[in-house]
Amino acid sequence: MTPQAKQTLLFDLDDTLVHCNKYFDVVIEQFLDTMSTWFHPWRIDIRDIKSVQAQFDIACVQQNGFQSEHFPSSLVQAYRHFCHVTGRKPSQKETDLLWKLGMSVYEMEIEPYPGMVETLDRLRDEGHKLFLYTGGEPVIQQRKIDQMKLAAYFGDRVFIRRHKTSEALADIVNERGFHPASTWMIGNSVRTDVIPALLTGLNAVYLRQAKEWSYNVVDIDAAPQGAFYTIERLTDVPHVIQQWLSEKQDNPS
Repeated sequence: MTPQAKQTLLFDLDDTLVHCNKYFDVVIEQFLDTMSTWFHPWRIDIRDIKSVQAQFDIACVQQNGFQSEHFPSSLVQAYRHFCHVTGRKPSQKETDLLWKLGMSVYEMEIEPYPGMVETLDRLRDEGHKLFLYTGGEPVIQQRKIDQMKLAAYFGDRVFIRRHKTSEALADIVNERGFHPASTWMIGNSVRTDVIPALLTGLNAVYLRQAKEWSYNVVDIDAAPQGAFYTIERLTDVPHVIQQWLSEKQDNPS
């Protein structure tokens, strides 16, 4: 690979390299079971409980970014909402239980996505420069990085931001002097990975998930200035990058 072909690759972490949403789904199911028991006399549809919780969760993320409290807070807010509409008296004991349940998601053991090591090994060995760009709190995200031994691939080239926006990504690109035409953002979120990359003029790889957090599901309203691929397996990342480089070499204009 020629020096000109070496690319700068920014990887998202959660639900790109490691599992994340499925742990939240487990806790949400426990939350719904608990709420169904507490509010059984009122026969509240479980879909309504889930919808209200999701609304509170998304509103909190939009306002405060990816901080750990947004999720347990959404459980408590949904609980208080249904106490209000049913007249059921809330209790501190139940509130504390839901808060603890929400925080438990951050204590679960992290699992890598299939092909994580294989993909990162290949890209590193091909000479590409790997960076990690993730949303969340430093302590929580660093714990995942340590558990997965990702320092072997990214070293200290890690960016952790509470807000993953176009402005945040553009700041990273400008501060590090990345060349947009040879820089890629790889992630599962249309909202926080794909659209910011396209607006910043980067190449983008969208790792589409079979089941996605509703916060991440938005329309793509930005046109690509370079490469834009949609894939369904992490192991396809090296292939689409090589495909793009081959096409550029065959058509240098």
